[in-house]
Amino acid sequence: MCGITYAKLTLRKKMKVIIGQLTSEEKQRQSRKVFEKLSALKQFQESRRVSVYLSTNDEIDTMPILKNLFETKKEVFVPRYQGKQMEMVKLFSMEDYETLPLTKWNIKQPEWNKPRENALESGGLDLIILPGVAFTADGKRLGHGMGYYDKFLATCLKKQQQKPHLIGVAFNEQLGEDIPTSESDVPLDLVLIEK
Repeated sequence: MCGITYAKLTLRKKMKVIIGQLTSEEKQRQSRKVFEKLSALKQFQESRRVSVYLSTNDEIDTMPILKNLFETKKEVFVPRYQGKQMEMVKLFSMEDYETLPLTKWNIKQPEWNKPRENALESGGLDLIILPGVAFTADGKRLGHGMGYYDKFLATCLKKQQQKPHLIGVAFNEQLGEDIPTSESDVPLDLVLIEK
């Protein structure tokens, strides 16, 4: 295992413990503050086609973001995974969200075998809201180690003429001084935390 891979693995384990110690009240409190900051951003308000992840208990809660996107009549895209592939597909409403099946990771996801509009084949994205395990203030991001987002972003940047805004959302505890990154890691434009 090379040094960078080991360093990433070690940091993921450390972050899992740190996030595990946050109470659900604290996670909700920080999630609300991050949502307030996000919804005040010009990049957020002006974006028409937005991709957002569907959160787990150990991530910033994206439900308020999702509801706001539908209320403000934006086009919403969410990830769906199969094997080593991830694509962003259209979600139509909160009712549509409610009917999504759960994956083995306990995350709601549109079924792979049901046709849905793919963001990159129908006009691209203006904004991508990203999860992660750890971040730095200057936009470095450590994902969960599967490389889904890095591969997706690489494809996205090739297919779209205009680069989408890349915004990470995180708990205060997930922001560090530095994190190990490799060439395939795409830097974000902004990382939002409560502080």
